Amino acid sequence: MTKVLIAGGGVGGLALAQALRKAGVPVEVFERDAEADDWLLGYRIHVNRHGGQALRRCLPEPLWEAFVATAGRPGAGLTFHTEQLTELLHVEEELMTGGSPDGHHAVSRIALRRLLLTDLDVHFGRTFERYSLDDDTVTAHFTDGSTAVGDVLIGADGANSTVRGQLLPDAKRVDTAVHGVAGRLPLTDETRAWLPDRVKNGLSIVLPTDDEFFFSAVFDGRRRTADALAAGTDLVDEEMLDTVSDYLLWAFATRHSPTDGVAPLIRDWHPVLQRVVAETDPATVHTMRFKTSAPVTPWPTTRVTLLGDAIHNMTPVMGLGANTALRDAALLAHQLTAVHHGAPLLDALAEYERRMLAYGFEAVTTSRDRAYEFTSPNPIAKRAMRAWLRLCAAIPPMKRAAFRDKWTDDTAGLPPVTAPSR
Repeated sequence: MTKVLIAGGGVGGLALAQALRKAGVPVEVFERDAEADDWLLGYRIHVNRHGGQALRRCLPEPLWEAFVATAGRPGAGLTFHTEQLTELLHVEEELMTGGSPDGHHAVSRIALRRLLLTDLDVHFGRTFERYSLDDDTVTAHFTDGSTAVGDVLIGADGANSTVRGQLLPDAKRVDTAVHGVAGRLPLTDETRAWLPDRVKNGLSIVLPTDDEFFFSAVFDGRRRTADALAAGTDLVDEEMLDTVSDYLLWAFATRHSPTDGVAPLIRDWHPVLQRVVAETDPATVHTMRFKTSAPVTPWPTTRVTLLGDAIHNMTPVMGLGANTALRDAALLAHQLTAVHHGAPLLDALAEYERRMLAYGFEAVTTSRDRAYEFTSPNPIAKRAMRAWLRLCAAIPPMKRAAFRDKWTDDTAGLPPVTAPSR
């Protein structure tokens, strides 16, 4: 029997724990936050088809059904605009999702956390300090002096991972020199009345010719949660509804520090975009400096491995971070389930690490490169990008070739995660 210890109770770590529990693998999660809701500040999570299919593999069917019922729909595709809201290209949702019935989901962090915590053995207020290895086990040591012993330790403790610091002390995060600002505009009847259809009904990217870009996405999770509550969906209650609101998420990124806020930097943009920023509650506005993981080469496999931001942290651009962590969770759950049924532990972890490093750092590179392209200080390059988008709009086969979903399932060919036989 294989016992798994997970350091970190974020999206990836909890999804892995759900999958292992479903497969009958003993698992404990150790989370430094004192309470279940401590990390819930922030914005909604966009779960794309890749992440959605991985999450579906991890969750028991009732949890998956509750997730789908409460998640919002990102809307009718992705639209690229100039800063004057002139449309450059619209990419239909079907093209983005590969026609998958699972599609894309926009989920409240609170709702997702509540669902992922269902029936799990999670120890809150346990800050990981270090691990020690012997021939047959790994021991996790915590700052309160307590310990836990298992067969394998998963570092799912985020971008500043303490587990990674011990396992891979030379693995670093680097500054991209891109600055970001994000906020939430409430979606009400009033705001919907003045927002353009493409903005209030989907994903939007604004590409000016200077070193800036603007992204927006709708989140209608409150309406969806209210509908699920009214329908009597399992695991959805009034408390969940009280924590969810509908809003337009916007994010602005630039190569120079927006020390005076976003408004002065977009004063020549379309009045609607200026209004989005001006009418956003300042309490929801947060600034950040984009960082990304430096490439990591394979390391000798031990009883300790890493998942999500702990190994392949990336910029927020393209929304790949949580989705890649979910892919990690699904793949690692398959490998650990095989170990639970007799497969060699180190061989299974080595195979996970090989696959994870390949697709994980592909996502890191994609996110970083798009951040640099969208904030390029070269106006010629930005104009060329806008011209290419217009060309894609004019030539549908070119658009399909450029934007169709090319993802392949990293768990294809592996046995499904299933409940243990009784």
